[in-house]
Amino acid sequence: MRILILGGTAEARQLAGRLAARPELDVTLSLAGRTAHPAAQPVPVRIGGFGGFQGLADYLMRERIDAVIDATHPYAAVMSAHAVQAAVSTKIPLLALKRLPWRPVVGDCWIEVDDVAAAVAALGPDPRRVFLAIGRKELAPFVAAPQHHYLVRTVDPVDPPLAVPHATYVTGRGPFNEDNDRALLSTHDIDILVAKNSGGDATYGKIAAARTLGLPVVMLRRPPLENAPAAHNVATIDAAVAWIDHALAHCSDLGV
Repeated sequence: MRILILGGTAEARQLAGRLAARPELDVTLSLAGRTAHPAAQPVPVRIGGFGGFQGLADYLMRERIDAVIDATHPYAAVMSAHAVQAAVSTKIPLLALKRLPWRPVVGDCWIEVDDVAAAVAALGPDPRRVFLAIGRKELAPFVAAPQHHYLVRTVDPVDPPLAVPHATYVTGRGPFNEDNDRALLSTHDIDILVAKNSGGDATYGKIAAARTLGLPVVMLRRPPLENAPAAHNVATIDAAVAWIDHALAHCSDLGV
């Protein structure tokens, strides 16, 4: 059974690890190539885009892929939409492995917004010390609010840097725990965070730290997950493995 995992998340890497030793499976992990030094992977890797949904569909047919697992980031809405379109056009079964979003708990102060422009507006006109943990690709709109002091954390360096007078950059790859993130926020006198509702444990440290410190979080809502009759959604690696096992046992009923 030939499986393509659309990856870029810890879940994609962990799922690939679970499947790598199974001789009845031939697994390829696809990465977008946005990270300069991606983590080592336990299965063969292809890097780069497909050229839209039709390019993905062509790849699936050419490589005789039997099933696709979309384990991209919850905010990779374009890639997820292309996966659905390609699955529908090729009639190849699609599984979406998307971790559950975080939910606010007692002590959290979230300002939920739909996009980055709304996040910039939510910071207000007065200067603030802002922790940005939303990835390199989403930073440009903050140039419109140069009055703030920004602390920016990304996996790879931000190049070129933001065209604002006050910005500090740190790099790091999760997981980040609460103690370390609380120390980071305190050291830089942060008074508000901007984050994506990524879900999972790896980057929850900043959310827990903000709660402990009594700081508000401007939280970008997730884009809606496009679905189709050919797609099935799960939230855990165990559920994804169970879907694959079912597919192997019921080859005529892969989409169930």
